[in-house]
Amino acid sequence: MEGMKLERWLTSVLFLIVATVSNALGAFVGVNIGTDVTDLPSASNLVAILKAHQITHVRLYDANEHMLQALSKTGIEVIVGVTDEEILGIGESASVAAAWISKNVAAYMPFTNITAISVGSEVLTLVPKVAPVLVPAMNHLHKALVASNLNFRVKISTPQSMDIISRPFPPSTATFDSSWNSTIYQLLQFLQNTNSSYMLNAYPYYGYTRGDGIFPIEYALFRPLSPVKQIVDPNTLFHYNSMFEAMVDATYYAIEAFNFNNIPIVVTETGWPSFGAVNEPDATEKNAETYNNNLILRVLNGSGPPSQPKIALNTYLYELFNEDKRKGPVSEKNWGIFYANGSSVYPFSFSASNQSNGNSLGSFCVAKDDSDTDKLQAGLSWACGQGQANCVAIQPGRPCYFPNNVKSHASYAYNDYYQKMHNAGGTCDFDGTATTTTEDPSYGSCIYAGSANSSFGGRSSSSAAIGLGPVSPVGVGAGLNLQVSTFQYLISPISVLFALMMS
Repeated sequence: MEGMKLERWLTSVLFLIVATVSNALGAFVGVNIGTDVTDLPSASNLVAILKAHQITHVRLYDANEHMLQALSKTGIEVIVGVTDEEILGIGESASVAAAWISKNVAAYMPFTNITAISVGSEVLTLVPKVAPVLVPAMNHLHKALVASNLNFRVKISTPQSMDIISRPFPPSTATFDSSWNSTIYQLLQFLQNTNSSYMLNAYPYYGYTRGDGIFPIEYALFRPLSPVKQIVDPNTLFHYNSMFEAMVDATYYAIEAFNFNNIPIVVTETGWPSFGAVNEPDATEKNAETYNNNLILRVLNGSGPPSQPKIALNTYLYELFNEDKRKGPVSEKNWGIFYANGSSVYPFSFSASNQSNGNSLGSFCVAKDDSDTDKLQAGLSWACGQGQANCVAIQPGRPCYFPNNVKSHASYAYNDYYQKMHNAGGTCDFDGTATTTTEDPSYGSCIYAGSANSSFGGRSSSSAAIGLGPVSPVGVGAGLNLQVSTFQYLISPISVLFALMMS
């Protein structure tokens, strides 16, 4: 008995440390696990796929016991789901909620690292008949967590679609559909009182395909926009480099319209289908690869959308497997990033650190002398945004801030992107505003990535790998989330705890 108590205590301490490190390291990209698959892998094989691709966060649509057992002692953070069918009973009975928590959460902790419960999926738009008991169900579940002393480790929310937001563009004027005002207010009050996140399902694929050509496809796929296609909110003058960021910001503004200001958003679903019918021409493997890889780069940047630059865009990709048993259009069956046998549908990586660090080309990428200022600003914004260049050094007070002009800052950002991405196909063009040079552009204490004087030789990749993410060119971004020394000191106790647990 004493040995079992010690193991449980050690596991609790371990996951507290893991949670601390995970939070300190900042932004993450997780994945949804749907199960409408003919040849669904066993739970153990599925977890092996997650580990092989260093996937650290998953969302389940239910509380499948085999998956929760297989995820035990992996450290992977898990969102478990209350199904739409379960909401009514939980909303009407506190005892049903307590039984649900006991069976599906408490029974697996602390060995399975459950961090959140998602109540239903897009309830307000897909199953509006249970909307009256949605927040009561969340309250009952929260009280059950409190009774189990798990409320500080497990948060509760409910994923909603963009469809409940009226006129999402421009983001600054976005509001929730007034027919849901009472439920939305109760939901936001609950999230604020319990320090929980608003769960958002955001799909630029649908925003683009249903937009009748209003927005260019580059905007949906995180591709650079030309100066004549810039997307700007006329009220805030914020530039939006992607529809994804605009959707998240529209939700922040809609929340703000209810006078709530401290509720972070986590994107519980987003993605792009890799195949569709003849009438779904934008559902292609190339577009899916482009969207998901660019999304990962943008999220792991660590900075938030224009209105909330300090709040990371933590996101769960939809989805792990192609669900061939799903009903609906052809595209509905083809959102997965893997086939059931574990092979990738297209090349991608969940890590931004799998890029080249050194200056293998012996050259640098800098801004051209005669470049248009607007084009330079657009290139700078893209490089420091979804391009994931590390732009810390060009912030005020940093070694490359002066000379404080767009050409100098663009040169630094262009080169940082180029050094990191050239082996993965990144080019030195930036809409014709950049060129390569063999002359080291470093000066004084401003050392460019790839310089022989740089101790990191492409330090942007190194810093991103340990959570020191790039920041926005406007001076407010991810910041230095974790000091290296702190990270190193945390590794030792984690290793010791693992050794004790497994011995």
